[in-house]
Amino acid sequence: MSFKPWALEMELVNAKKSKAPLFDVMGLLTQHNTRWTSSNYQENQIVYLQGDPADSVFYIHRGKVKITVVSQLGKEAIVAIRGPDEFCGEGALNGSPLRLATTTTMSSCEIIRLEKQTIVRLLHENEEFADYFLTHLLTRTARVEADLVDQLFNPGEMRLARALLLLAYGNDFGLEPIAVKVNQETLAALIGTTRSRVNFFMNKFRKLGLIKYNGKLEVQKGLLNFVLNERPHIER
Repeated sequence: MSFKPWALEMELVNAKKSKAPLFDVMGLLTQHNTRWTSSNYQENQIVYLQGDPADSVFYIHRGKVKITVVSQLGKEAIVAIRGPDEFCGEGALNGSPLRLATTTTMSSCEIIRLEKQTIVRLLHENEEFADYFLTHLLTRTARVEADLVDQLFNPGEMRLARALLLLAYGNDFGLEPIAVKVNQETLAALIGTTRSRVNFFMNKFRKLGLIKYNGKLEVQKGLLNFVLNERPHIER
C-alpha cells in the first residue's frame, strides 16, 4: 500500500491559486536608477560557489539554475532548481557571511546581481516590491516543506513525476508547458534515486503518453492526473 501525502496533492491542485503576483522587477530597477549588474551565462557556468562571501542577491531574468550543496565528505546533492522571475542567494539578507550552496546554470541565462544594501533599500522604499519579495519567500518556504514531505513519504516514481511537473509548469498548471532540458543524472540527484530508476520511470511515462521526447523533454498535463490518481507500489 502506498502513501500519498496530502501536501503533494494540495501543492499541485492549489498551485495556480498560490501563484505570486505579477511584478516588473526589471522595470523597477530601470526606473529607480538602481545599481545592478546584468550578466549573461552559458550552460554549466558557476554563478556563485558554496563558501563564497554572501554579499548579494541574484534575480533570474532568463534561464534556469540548479542549487547544489556539497557535504564535508564530498557528497553532492541538488536541493533546488530555479527559473525565470525567481531569486537566489537570499541567505545574504539573514546575516550569513558565506554562501551555503553553489548555483550553476542549466541553460543560457541572464541573471541580475543586486548588492545586499541595494535590495534592502528597495524592500524598505518600495512596498509593492516588498510584497512581491515576501510572496516569493513564502512560496519558497512552502516548496521546501513539500520537497521534504515528498522525500520522506513518496516512492521514486511519484517524486520524479512531481519534479517533472514543477520543471515544466512552475506554479501555474493553467499555462502551456515549457520544454524541459535536463538530463537523467540531474533528475536522479534531485529526487534522491539512481539514474537507472529514473530511466525506468521515464520509459514508463513515455509509454503512457505522459511525456514526449522531441529533442527536449515535453511534459504532458496528463502527468498531473497520474500523480493525483495513481497508486504505485512502494519500491523495494
